[in-house]
Amino acid sequence: MFDFEISASDVVLTYRADQRDNGWVWRELRDHGRVTLSKVFNFERRDLASEPDQGDQENDFEDFEYRFRFAARRGGYFHIKGRILDIDNPVLIIDDGLRLERKVFVAERNISIFRKIADLVAPDQPIIVGGSREGAIPIPDFQTLLSKFPNTGELNRYAAARVASVIGDYITPLRDARAHYEAYLNRRRSTTTATLAQPELLQTEIEKYVFIRDTITGWLRDGTARSERDWQAMIVNFLLLIFPKYVAVLFNVKIVDAYSVSGATKDRYIDLALIDAAGNIDVIEVKKPFDDALMGRTKYRDNYIPTKELSGSIMQAEKYLFHLSKWGVVGEKVLSDRYASKLPSGMGIRITNPKAMIILGRDRRPDGAEALDASQQLDLEIIKRKYANVIDILTYDDLLRRLNNIIASLHQRADAQAVEART
Repeated sequence: MFDFEISASDVVLTYRADQRDNGWVWRELRDHGRVTLSKVFNFERRDLASEPDQGDQENDFEDFEYRFRFAARRGGYFHIKGRILDIDNPVLIIDDGLRLERKVFVAERNISIFRKIADLVAPDQPIIVGGSREGAIPIPDFQTLLSKFPNTGELNRYAAARVASVIGDYITPLRDARAHYEAYLNRRRSTTTATLAQPELLQTEIEKYVFIRDTITGWLRDGTARSERDWQAMIVNFLLLIFPKYVAVLFNVKIVDAYSVSGATKDRYIDLALIDAAGNIDVIEVKKPFDDALMGRTKYRDNYIPTKELSGSIMQAEKYLFHLSKWGVVGEKVLSDRYASKLPSGMGIRITNPKAMIILGRDRRPDGAEALDASQQLDLEIIKRKYANVIDILTYDDLLRRLNNIIASLHQRADAQAVEART
């Protein structure tokens, strides 16, 4: 039985064996100078506040209560020497707000909680729980850690899953232990806390996307007065924010065309290329936002067909993708060497089934009305889906809708967080 007695100056841990033979503790201290309780608390003979009467028989200590000096109390913290918890780190626990009890230090199967924490920090770094000291673990997060520490049931399921993974190829198990373990983990509440979703971070994200949306909206008011190069330059500023999978934008990318002229090669230039976080290259075409750049106004055999602007952009993008793919490994080395300074250190460019993105045209008029009728919208959607596995066709209004949805989602998360904070 464990208990913690707290005074103005220190903390004393009291212990009495729950079962018979309370004298085993004294025998360990007398013969070896130290004793370990619950495989976590390590005390030396000098830590005892008082020793039992050694004139009695060794097994007559059933009523003796061992009192060990556990921690000093000063500066608003309980100061515990690392030696007592068998770690190299001193432990400081706030003296108001967290009740000292065995489960603060010992998880199921006598796993030392602070030893697990110590494995992750420098040997001389204090482990601080609660309070305003730098590097302190907030009490709510520490309590979450305690509640989420693996219990006996989880450890048993994990052990069964590991055994099944080894013998499963040789013996047909009675049940899928791994699936049983995964199902159990899915039933447990997530260990993720809300500390990463601070209101200030969400508000910053909202302001960022609102700025991008408002900038694009402002440019669309007089879009035809700006050149295509101007639009490319503006969109490039936001590409990595709107499409966070990409980490770099490359301009005027020279590639080799070995097929247009028989027996010879020629250079082609991609206005814009994107590199994702794995180094894969994609192509992007940014066109001016003309209102009539998408679908023809007249039907051909009862179907609307794409305008020359759209069909030409699709063909241009497809050729870039064709020449990139044919360039292969040689092209990867050339591009990696040429653009090394534009990429994160150690990253190379990979040509792996490259895709294209085309941004052009409006499907809304400046007053917000639909720029396409229902039949034109249907035929445009058919065209988009036809090329979806290779080319992503976006209108400027698609971009605005995407931004509006991101902003709405962030507002929703911020509101939910505010409600949770109030409750």
